[in-house]
Amino acid sequence: MTENKNELSWRVPEYHEHERSQRWYAIAITVLGLMLVYAVLTGNFLFAIILIIVSIIMTVQDKQKAPEVDIAVADSGLRVGGKEYKYSVFKNFWIYYEPSEQKLLFFEFKSAVRPRLSLPLLNKNPLRIRALLLKHLPEDIEKENEPISEQLTRLLKL
Repeated sequence: MTENKNELSWRVPEYHEHERSQRWYAIAITVLGLMLVYAVLTGNFLFAIILIIVSIIMTVQDKQKAPEVDIAVADSGLRVGGKEYKYSVFKNFWIYYEPSEQKLLFFEFKSAVRPRLSLPLLNKNPLRIRALLLKHLPEDIEKENEPISEQLTRLLKL
């Protein structure tokens, strides 16, 4: 972890590891089974194949520990793992900071086909990160909450 005037860096798990109960698995298997029955009854075999592939991926991923990636916010741009982003690819950023809940940094890409980039802040000072980013990007001050898609992902433990 580095902290100097022009760069802040930290390590985070590549994805959030959820603790899922046996009840969660029972509900997930039931929903998957119902969706598979629906797919077969409607003749939508591509949907059935996609469901099976997603369930296999989730099962394999659930058995592994999330690898850690390095994140760096610097004057030169943003680094996430081995990928570097120039600030010119982003439209804006915003920080969702609820100390008892989540501490997340969001980047909105200029390209509409690219998904929003969400990075956990962990124990980083959001004011220092904000100050560094404001030199390069506008902050979307209208976005004060965590996006609904992020809330649903956390709620459903996906």
